[in-house]
Amino acid sequence: MAHGGSGIGRIDGRVVFCPGVIPGEVVEAELVETSKKSLWRAEAISILTPSPHRVPHIWAEADISRKPDHRAGGADYGHIELAHQRELKTEILRDSLQRFGGLTSSLAHNVRVESVPGDDERNGLEWRTRVTLHADASGRLGPYAERSHTVIPVTSVPLASRGIQKSGLLETTYEGADSVRALDTTGSGIRLVIDNQSPTDITERVGGATFHLSDQSFWQVHDGAPQLLSDAVTRAVVPERLHADAPNMDLYSGVGLLAHALASMSEDTLSITAVESDDSALNYVQQNLAGIADIEAVSARVDRWLREQVAKMGSADKDRYARATVIVDPPRSGAKADVIDSLVTLGVGEIIYVACDPVALGRDAGLLSKAGYEMVFIESWDLFPHTHHMETIATFVNNSL
Repeated sequence: MAHGGSGIGRIDGRVVFCPGVIPGEVVEAELVETSKKSLWRAEAISILTPSPHRVPHIWAEADISRKPDHRAGGADYGHIELAHQRELKTEILRDSLQRFGGLTSSLAHNVRVESVPGDDERNGLEWRTRVTLHADASGRLGPYAERSHTVIPVTSVPLASRGIQKSGLLETTYEGADSVRALDTTGSGIRLVIDNQSPTDITERVGGATFHLSDQSFWQVHDGAPQLLSDAVTRAVVPERLHADAPNMDLYSGVGLLAHALASMSEDTLSITAVESDDSALNYVQQNLAGIADIEAVSARVDRWLREQVAKMGSADKDRYARATVIVDPPRSGAKADVIDSLVTLGVGEIIYVACDPVALGRDAGLLSKAGYEMVFIESWDLFPHTHHMETIATFVNNSL
């Protein structure tokens, strides 16, 4: 299985990517893209020899029995037994750490993609608290077909939370709209965001904390993710490396969920700079961390802000940065070389990397490893059941200290 949801087959030395299949199956497939010399794409027509891990698709409107341009996207692992999905993701994660990062430690070799507590009991359904659907010409809602902007009207959204499913979202037409985003919040109930309507404030509760944010702010999609990731951050930090007065950072901070978890670990008020390019998130960061951290919120692109810190770093700053803990929670494309190089130049003592893409994690972990950082912690979670996505948290410490 390739990262991205497609199985890999080969014809006459060429790699063929084919979605909707499982390793080990024999399938009849139609080649749909042959323009590249070494890599082709195909669509499965029928399964001749099914895998013992194949199950009826959890979403009939995404099943292989439908033609690809009439097949709902968003559940590309929905035909795979839930436990086997995690086995495939585990293989992909381990391969990414080794292939793209050159990591061969026992941590990298033995990491597993774990289930979120409670997901097996509900067969990996009803976890999405954020669902974006699109409207066709008549206002009927549905996702796009895979790798397409064709709207597929649907009558069900089995991955959506029970609250969203019961909201009447799909029984309503939205003629003239382009998209409708449904939110199931722990503090403000069900909300709909239609196209680019003006944002409104909402709240989310995580443990005993209340987070303020906009209904258009980023928030973790899985209903168990905010608490799970907050707890994982506290396990990821090396306690003796967390210094309240150091120049700690939360990069790509969002509204401060992970910074809050970090600050909660410190006996003294934690000093932390939150850097986020979404201006609307910054006021919420200040509000959400008030009283628990000495927070500076910076509106900037992370790579540019870090370059500025490197440019003005003096010799006395080396010792300060060596005591810093940095959370890095980049978009799916990863932090990339520019950000990693700046963190290495600053010489930060500890990096907590939160990744939603294993290939990007592998690449950035390799850059850190070459710069002398050691991966001392890693956990991975299946925060996106019935899709190819996963979430991983890894800790890298500066061994030159």
